[in-house]
Amino acid sequence: MLGSVISLTSNFIAGGALISLLSPLSFGAGILIVAAGVLLYTLWSGFRASVLTDFAQVMAMLGATVIIIPAVFFAAGGPDMFQAGVEAGHVTAQQQSFFSSEAFMNQGAPYIAAVLAYAIGNQTIAQRLFAVREDLIKPTFVTATLGYGGTVIGVGMLGVMALYLGVEPLDGDVNNLLPQMVADHLPLALVALAFLMIIGSLSSTADSDLSALSSIVMTDVYGQSVGRQNADPKTMLLIGRITMIVATAAALYFATATFDILDLLVFVGALWGCLVFPVIASFYWGRITNVAFTVSVLAALAVFLPVRFEWIPIEGAWAIVVETLAILGVGVVLGIMCFGFFGLRPAVVVGAIASVVMLFLGYGLLRDYATLTGSLVAYAVSFLVCWGLSVRSGQDFDFDRIARVTGDFDPATEDLPQVERASAAVS
Repeated sequence: MLGSVISLTSNFIAGGALISLLSPLSFGAGILIVAAGVLLYTLWSGFRASVLTDFAQVMAMLGATVIIIPAVFFAAGGPDMFQAGVEAGHVTAQQQSFFSSEAFMNQGAPYIAAVLAYAIGNQTIAQRLFAVREDLIKPTFVTATLGYGGTVIGVGMLGVMALYLGVEPLDGDVNNLLPQMVADHLPLALVALAFLMIIGSLSSTADSDLSALSSIVMTDVYGQSVGRQNADPKTMLLIGRITMIVATAAALYFATATFDILDLLVFVGALWGCLVFPVIASFYWGRITNVAFTVSVLAALAVFLPVRFEWIPIEGAWAIVVETLAILGVGVVLGIMCFGFFGLRPAVVVGAIASVVMLFLGYGLLRDYATLTGSLVAYAVSFLVCWGLSVRSGQDFDFDRIARVTGDFDPATEDLPQVERASAAVS
């Protein structure tokens, strides 16, 4: 829930920055307009609106990649801008290198860990599964991954161009950089088109977060607890809509702080990283208990926060502990990625080899990259605690029970005693 609120906040910030830069309205008015628009149509149509706007979002993102970015590129000087930027001293040697270690350690690697966590921890991803035919889930996700990756790289080119051109973000706020590049280098018609594409994309992601939050509260909080024996659909709908309103208000409050959007997204990705191993393991390993799942996530979060924000200086014995966990985290991340494609045994081999290699590289290095190290520590701690509490568990969870528990909020006939089942059949 916290991750979805942070994601919602980042979308409001981006929309407010865009509106304030391309119109006479203030940032506060901009975030209010975006929030009100998204909330109103999501309250009206719910998940249906989320699915429909997702399609529009993909079209808008692809349109921005195919039309807006090349237009900015050639308007800003084309390939000559790169040589001019180097001669003007706008870029460092690390920034010129395609294989920049600083870029990878500060942004590339943390973003890889964040995207993996998004795929598992983000409720909006799970929601999209219900909008896809079962036989098309895999090709849909492969296509979406390639399309999303291409779009991210394409939009990222605007930042690269800004760097070579020596563009400074307006008011020192990097959130202004994208609309600033569009406004400075494109004619009015293309600026308007870019505005609609970006606002459409932001709105789609925001309504997905609202739908996810409402679903969590009305089904997992109310439906699976208070209303378990006699869930009232009208009450569930009311709770879901109230959740949307409260979440929007909370996101608006946080958006006034104008956090850096990229930092927010990497942070929430690392936050969801605490969930990745327990979630995946609970689908395949019957020994995972509720205690193991919950404690592992809380423990990972408790260690992640002081490492990520350097509340305790990463030096001395603490640095050794943190780097050891981060080295194990590298193996966990690569092992999980490998598991999705090749299965358990190759995943264990890849994870072990990765951690062994990092033993010779990580010590003395990882402590300098708190963002990356925090993410890796989250993966490592959740893995150690979850595995440690579950390996000796005598539980053998019946996975068929999931369908019975989550599929209906009323007691399932097959869960009743034999006499009650007979009565239910007669009635």
